[in-house]
This record gives sequence, structure tokens and C-alpha cells, in this order.
Amino acid sequence: MPHRRYVIPALVALLLALVGCATLPDPLNVTVAGIEPLQGEGMEARMLVKLRVQNPNDRDIVFTGAAVNLDVFGRDFASGVSDVGGTVPRFGEKIIEVPVTVSLLRMVSQVLGMIDGQPMEKVTYELSGKLQTGGMSAARFSTKGEFDLPKGAATPAR
Repeated sequence: MPHRRYVIPALVALLLALVGCATLPDPLNVTVAGIEPLQGEGMEARMLVKLRVQNPNDRDIVFTGAAVNLDVFGRDFASGVSDVGGTVPRFGEKIIEVPVTVSLLRMVSQVLGMIDGQPMEKVTYELSGKLQTGGMSAARFSTKGEFDLPKGAATPAR
């Protein structure tokens, strides 16, 4: 029967695919651990974003670089890259520092877009990015959050 010679290779391929799916890593947990100002150039501001990367997997994540994008109030705000490498240990965490750049024009646009005569108490953000894990593979991440503004910091002038 000619179909039988295809059955065993098809079953082996299916088994390998199922085993491959079972070994896919869990996504990384990434949070903003801190932001510090850096020296800017001309019409840009620079900040050092410190990311706390937690690895919930049973194997180390070795990376050779990082890239991040930061949206504030749902609008593109800053981006950055770093060629720093390292290892996030299995069931462990690591702080990774990535310098980001924001155009002063983009910052002014953000501020003008927020002014509506109402006091603001919170800033919402979304951070997305990747850790390059070798070749063409990357561990992608995305996180959302908010932080409180100091009292009176964003109250419009009258």
C-alpha cells in the first residue's frame, strides 16, 4: 500500500512539532525599575531606562542586545537600543539599562496634547521591546503601567 510509507514520517513530524510546542519558553516579565536623566543633544532629551527582566523559564536567557519603545498616553514617546549583552538566569532576574531618546518636539506635542484644563494625577505608559537572543531570534516583551504625578505638578495655570 503506497500510503503507508508516508504515515510513519508524518507521525514523526507531528510528534516533533508537539514536543517543540511543549518546550516554547514562557514570556519574560519586564517592568520599569527606574528612569534617570542623561545628557541630551540639541533638540532631544535622553533618559536611562532601567528594566527589571524576570525569567520564569527553566533555562537561562542569553542576550546580545536590547531595544525598547515607550508610549505615553497611547502616543509614541521614546525609543532606544543597547548592545549590552548578558544572561537572565533561569527563574531569576536582571536589571538591564537601555538609553532612550525623545525629541523635544515630540515632548512638546505630548504636553500640548495633554492640556485640556483638567488636572492630571496619573501618567499611563506602555513599554515594548525585545532582547536579542542570537541569530534571528528574540525574546519580545510588552508591559503597561501608570505612575502618580506629584500633587500640583500637572495642574494647569489659570
